[in-house]
Amino acid sequence: MKELKLIPPNDPRVQTAIAPFTDDMLKEHDFKDRKELTESMFTCMNKFHGIGLTCNQVGLPFNMFVAGGHPSIDGGKAIAMYNPIIISSSVETLMMKEGCLTYPFLFLNIKRPRKITLKYTDEDGELKEAKLDGMMSRIVQHEYDHMLGRNFTEKASKLKIDAAMKKRDKMLKRIKKYQEAEAKMNKA
Repeated sequence: MKELKLIPPNDPRVQTAIAPFTDDMLKEHDFKDRKELTESMFTCMNKFHGIGLTCNQVGLPFNMFVAGGHPSIDGGKAIAMYNPIIISSSVETLMMKEGCLTYPFLFLNIKRPRKITLKYTDEDGELKEAKLDGMMSRIVQHEYDHMLGRNFTEKASKLKIDAAMKKRDKMLKRIKKYQEAEAKMNKA
């Protein structure tokens, strides 16, 4: 299995819409099939404790993402979506806090439709339709935006982003202090 790595948020591949996926693209990037790509994506997502990950977040030009797999979300349902297209969304919206593996420790309140319906092909190449609600709907919408070259920071005001960045910076300072204290204790 190929090991994937997250790329930084300023990398243009994260901010660029992805062309439709075709199976012949896999060989160019050393994947034998969709199943291997799907497994590599879930492994990377889980390594960083995520609940969703798109190919462009790891520098791959595939219109594909993985989502779910956490026991508290839809009973642990895990999905891989190739070339997804949202065909409808609810008028009802929900405001929820979102984070992103591309922007570690940054959390923003984002409003999105509560429900969506989309079509996609799975890791076996079969055409599927999914009607999603709640958290899985939110995750899929977040990842879908990534594949369009958009990210969740575009859905928040500069004021909210600045406040969230300050919270993130405080958290990172606390983590660094903890790691330094732990390193000192281990030396003693």
